[in-house]
Amino acid sequence: MSNGDKPVALITGARKGIGRFLAEHLLKQDWRVFGCSRQAADWSAEEFTHVQVDVTDEAQVKGLVREIGQATGGRLDALLNNAGAASMNHSLLMPVESVTKMMGTNVLGTWLVSREAAKLMQKRHYGRIVNFSSIAVPMRLSGQAVYAATKGAVESLSQVMARELAEFGITVNVVGPTPVATDMTRGVPRETMDKLVEQFPIKRLGTMEEVAHVVDFFLRPDSAAVTGQVIYLGGVPN
Repeated sequence: MSNGDKPVALITGARKGIGRFLAEHLLKQDWRVFGCSRQAADWSAEEFTHVQVDVTDEAQVKGLVREIGQATGGRLDALLNNAGAASMNHSLLMPVESVTKMMGTNVLGTWLVSREAAKLMQKRHYGRIVNFSSIAVPMRLSGQAVYAATKGAVESLSQVMARELAEFGITVNVVGPTPVATDMTRGVPRETMDKLVEQFPIKRLGTMEEVAHVVDFFLRPDSAAVTGQVIYLGGVPN
């Protein structure tokens, strides 16, 4: 497949964790992948381009999408808004700084990158946007009030944008993973994580492959009639 025929994806938070896994996953499927993170990536691959970008900075996000458009002849098939911030703490103890960071990255960042990506996608009347929520929303987990609120906002944002962008051939869907073994979850005490897992119908951590499976479904060209949907992993119901 020539470079110009390859589908193009943008993945935020692609430096490590789920974002890196998804980038490598799409590269194996012959995608051309652009990734961004606030820090430089310590890995590289053919057909992968990483750009240092703060997803809450409008000028940087606009510059990133403009760079993608120039490099691909105006093509962007998929956006995976994986970049996120989390903090577990009782509402009475949560620092304002943590709230500001979560609101900025999870809500503002998701909306801003989606807006700019959709402007590029609409030129070809095709696009797939996948946003990331969490099972903290339906399970209303204690200690995650603000985090769950930001992810609940991502879900509402996605469902309204799904309506707004449908006429441009762009779908917007959400995946809500259970905790996966990443740097973020490794910072949680084992006892706390064990108690958390016990609340899930499927009593274990999720896997990167399980997240990728749902993403693959949303990205399929023949998933054109699937939009505004939220799929939680771990057996957690909507």
